[in-house]
Amino acid sequence: MKRTGTLMNLTFLGATKTVTGSKYLLTIDNKNILVDCGLFQGYAELRRRNWQPLPLPAKDIHAVILTHAHIDHSGYIPLLVKNGFKGRVYCSQGTKDLCSILLPDSGYLQEEETRFANKHGFSKHNPALPLYTAEDAEKSLAYFYPLPYGTHYNLENCFDLTLMHAGHILGASFVKINYDDISIVFSGDIGRMQDPVMNTPAIIQKTKYLVLESTYGNREHSHVDPLDALEKIINKTVAQQGVIVIPAFAVGRAQSILYYLYQLKKSNRIANVPIYLDSPMAISATEVFKKYTNEHRLSKQVVQEVCQVATYVNTQEESKELNLQNPPMIIISASGMITGGRVLHHIKYYGPNPNNVILFVGYQAEGTAGAMLLAGHHRLKILGEEVSINAKLIELGNMSAHADYQEILSWLRHFQMAPHKTFITHGEAESANALKLTLEKELGWDCMVPDYLYKETL
Repeated sequence: MKRTGTLMNLTFLGATKTVTGSKYLLTIDNKNILVDCGLFQGYAELRRRNWQPLPLPAKDIHAVILTHAHIDHSGYIPLLVKNGFKGRVYCSQGTKDLCSILLPDSGYLQEEETRFANKHGFSKHNPALPLYTAEDAEKSLAYFYPLPYGTHYNLENCFDLTLMHAGHILGASFVKINYDDISIVFSGDIGRMQDPVMNTPAIIQKTKYLVLESTYGNREHSHVDPLDALEKIINKTVAQQGVIVIPAFAVGRAQSILYYLYQLKKSNRIANVPIYLDSPMAISATEVFKKYTNEHRLSKQVVQEVCQVATYVNTQEESKELNLQNPPMIIISASGMITGGRVLHHIKYYGPNPNNVILFVGYQAEGTAGAMLLAGHHRLKILGEEVSINAKLIELGNMSAHADYQEILSWLRHFQMAPHKTFITHGEAESANALKLTLEKELGWDCMVPDYLYKETL
């Protein structure tokens, strides 16, 4: 699109020196566009930002573009609509389908948590209130407008928008925006180059500006085969009649874990131990997985068999009954960072027993219960009660759906020329700064790590 002389501004409203709350405000020709619209998680200081107003009224935001469906990228949308947003939410079809599951569940969990807090009186607020309800989330889905990958879409009669496969989860997209001689790419979360389930991320060769994630900007994933590691953990725990609790993101990680367990069972490498998928959201997301075989490497037959490897736990009553069953068994339950959901009850029940295992298979953001456990804290406040955690804590970093810093470098080396500027976001401060130094040294790129609310004129 042709520039009118109006400045283009980029303001960082989230994911700055943290991995949560992804929101980028792009103002072009008096049009206000949010790229990603996520909730903050982790430390109380970060979560309080969810309650703070945005720098402009929701009604003045013309459109939202989502990179993918995870709540740290999409979970603020119901509140935005509740506060007066009337535009469209542009995303891939897969992202829309997953948000139809994730957002109402997010609202429901917030309602449940506030009900529990009010009942037991451990909230600082009286009464405690949810950010939004499941009904608010359902209403927000009417604003979604899916776009196919690889096509150019004229957005708001202002600029050109293209979505490309990012490989992170189903529907995950790189977002590229062109406006006259300016182009900007938002990476969202970048998938693995050799992921056993998801397809390889699309190659991008040129952009003037790049907003780049850095979740694993200072880490390289282990080269240990996840199948070998899982086999050893499961067989050892089963031998001592223990329970393995796996906190897992309902979208992406849960399906990958089922795939690994399917492989281990099919090849008789583990005992025929009961496996339970205790997350209605993960169950629904697994069904969506069957629909998008073009975005992953598994055949329809294999997907069908993977979906049958676990017993699905739908109701709360069934979930509670898991804590009454005789071990051994494997329980996969959300949330992945132990920030809410049914996994809290299982960790509260099974965490004190040293024969059990809490198995971490994804990133744990600073300030979350998962990060606290891995940092050496052995007491958690779960649902208002102090719980001693004596179970073995094991982290399998090689199961992440995020590219590590070497894989990010490999993806960036396809650029034909350096971006004019690269903004490094969606990583804790140490991780973001480490990736900045790596890109400056290895590629000679001009990089910066923006602060919260930092504004740049492009």
